[in-house]
Formats: sequence, C-alpha cells, structure tokens
Amino acid sequence: MTRVKICGTTSVHDAVLSAEAGADALGFIFAPVSKRLVTPQVAREASLSVGPAVARVGVFLNQGLDEVLRTAEAARMSAVQLHGPLSRLYVEGVAAYYPVLRVVRPADLAVEAGVWTGVSGVTLMLDAPEPGGGVPLDWEALRPHFPPGAWLAGGLGPANVAQAIRVLRPAVVDAVSRLEVTPGVKDPAAVRAFVRAAHSAELESYPQ
Repeated sequence: MTRVKICGTTSVHDAVLSAEAGADALGFIFAPVSKRLVTPQVAREASLSVGPAVARVGVFLNQGLDEVLRTAEAARMSAVQLHGPLSRLYVEGVAAYYPVLRVVRPADLAVEAGVWTGVSGVTLMLDAPEPGGGVPLDWEALRPHFPPGAWLAGGLGPANVAQAIRVLRPAVVDAVSRLEVTPGVKDPAAVRAFVRAAHSAELESYPQ
C-alpha cells in the first residue's frame, strides 16, 4: 500500500495539518541551502505535536555525519533522507542509527538500485534532478528500473499522484512544492487533495 509523505514542514501548524489530512510521514529540511530550512527546535516541537504514529524524516544535503546524527536526535527524527554525492561508508554510517532514504536522480536509478537493493536500513528514493522544483518525472521511462519498495518524489501533486502510483507502485509518494502557498507554507486544500488522490489511487490499484 502506497503511503504519503508531506515534505518541507516548517511549523507545528503545518505538521498537524498534514497529519490530520492523513499523511504517514513528514519531511523536515535541515539543508542550509533550502528555502524550507527549519531549525531542530521547531522540528522537535512539530514532531511532538503529531505523535509517534507519523514518521518524521530529516532531510540533509552533503552535511557531516556528526551534524546529521546530532540534528536528527535533537529534532526527534525517526528517519534520515540523504541527498548528494555521498560515499557508501557515509550512508551506512547513518544507517547504523536511523533508517535511511538514499535519494537518487533518474539518470542514476538503474545503477543505484543495484547498489542499494537489499542493504539493511537503506531505502531508495527517486527524486528530480532539482528537488523541490515541481517538475514531474517520466514515470513510464523509469518503470523498468524502479525497484520494489522505493519511494517516489519529484513534481507530485493532487493532479498527477494517482497516475504516478498506477505506473510505478511506489511504497511512498512525497510532495512539497505543489502543496504550498509559498515555500515552507502549506496550502491546506492542496495537502488534503493530495492525500485523497493518493488514497483513491490505492482503491483503484488494489481492489478489495
């Protein structure tokens, strides 16, 4: 069953909004270059506001191992999402403490799927070359290389998430830019519509 992650959470209000809409996971971006940067203190408050049933994913880009682990602990994250050209040793170092989402680009999917499939504590997440840019991927072209259990991001929104699920059957769909009023501020109607659309696709794809 495909689950839903709402990324770019920057406030307690938006964390509660997403959780009440039915999100299974929230993403908190700690990469300094992001327009959706959140402090560990705010992320911790948001994490505590939604309870343990909702996964809290810390998003990092080319940051030191100690910084990642320290921030994830302070913010009460339950998993870590890693972007950037990172070594296997680094990724496995994080995976020793947290479940890891290893983010890959479409051009690298086939190779990275071979590297990480079956590695304990590491799950692949396919994202656009420019994460958060709102540009959808070519799901049909990627279908032969998309591994079971992988997560999917990249230009997803209420209007296209059902089709993405039907084509690739990802474990989790992840959205941010198409669910916002401005970067870092969620559009409540779009968040609810995204969750509804993903759940509707579940009903169509997995008839009871």
